[in-house]
Amino acid sequence: MTAPDADVLERFFARVAAEVAAGSAQRLVLARYEGEEPGLERLMGRPVVLRGQPHWSFVWRYRTRDITRNLPAAEVAAALRGWLAQGFRNAHLFTSTQEVQLAYSRKGRASLRTGRLQGAVAEAPPPAGHNREKHRWVDPQADFLVALGVMDGQHRLVPSMARKWKQINKFVEIFSHAFTDSPLATRPADEPVRVLDFGAGKGYLTFAVHDHLQQHLQRRADVVGVELRGDLVALCNGIVGRLGLDGLRFDEGDIARRAPQPIDVMIALHACDTATDLAIYQGVRGGASIILCSPCCHKQIRPQLLSPHPLRPILQHGVHLGQEAEMLTDGLRALLLEASGYDTQVFEFISLEHTNKNKMILAVKRASPKPADEVLEQIREIKRFYGIREQALETLLAADGAIPAAR
Repeated sequence: MTAPDADVLERFFARVAAEVAAGSAQRLVLARYEGEEPGLERLMGRPVVLRGQPHWSFVWRYRTRDITRNLPAAEVAAALRGWLAQGFRNAHLFTSTQEVQLAYSRKGRASLRTGRLQGAVAEAPPPAGHNREKHRWVDPQADFLVALGVMDGQHRLVPSMARKWKQINKFVEIFSHAFTDSPLATRPADEPVRVLDFGAGKGYLTFAVHDHLQQHLQRRADVVGVELRGDLVALCNGIVGRLGLDGLRFDEGDIARRAPQPIDVMIALHACDTATDLAIYQGVRGGASIILCSPCCHKQIRPQLLSPHPLRPILQHGVHLGQEAEMLTDGLRALLLEASGYDTQVFEFISLEHTNKNKMILAVKRASPKPADEVLEQIREIKRFYGIREQALETLLAADGAIPAAR
């Protein structure tokens, strides 16, 4: 390497180190690979925040697979020096306003160019200091998004999938915060996180949780999606095979036929009526640290409801009776989870403009159990007031001795 080339390289490495340290670097791309690694095409990096600390996530893009590795931000410049020496002939640093390009000519001479970004390139995602709200939770470059039709071949959002993309990101955000608050956050990183997703459908959220565990939380994943429709199971397992995703599979079956097993995270979105109760029961009996449900249909309790005075004039309207049944069903589920050792929230999962099935029940296992007597008495009072004789989750938990039998 000539002295001018060495000077160019050092100026590029110094610029990268300064921009990364300042939090203004947004992307790094290494291209024109001429090294000895078979099938390697390019290397791409972006800033992320892992466990509250600035990191960079790098993806080695091969013709048939991707490999991801995360580094602390302080180590990026030194690592870049080694990667360039392995055979990349172009390197691009993107900030919010500029592109800094290191390039080698055909004669092997290095040059450095800086240009102001214009047009579409200037719309690159904001740096980590802005929390990357639209890009942080799910990486748009993830290949499973292309395989599922959320992104096109250039990793641009398919317009008709905008609502699904928003739902996926919001769900992963909720899951990530719940993970941090749960006992799972203190477990050894090499211990697998066992996830069971009931009613996985086409697997949008199943793939996303698997990706978030491995790529962002740096945990070993053991994720199983359970789905009744065999064609969707085959589709999802085909994608798993093509992308070479370890720790992810899809099984054909339903909630009722699956015996409780040890799990860490239970997910059930839009399980109809008492299928949600079965899913929650599976999570409680399996010792799940996190339970995430988005209930669908509320048929069991509505026929049992009395219209006690002074609510009778209000509940004479069918729409109000239906809303009351939904509120009571999910409220009782939340209380039963509280009695089973969880801190529970019921909230709007995503705006009604995106889906009308927007309620989420989130339960995170307490580190230390609390007496359940007060909560159980609240459940009994609610049942007496409304004349509720049976609730599916209570029946299941009582049969196993997890809570006292209903009185």
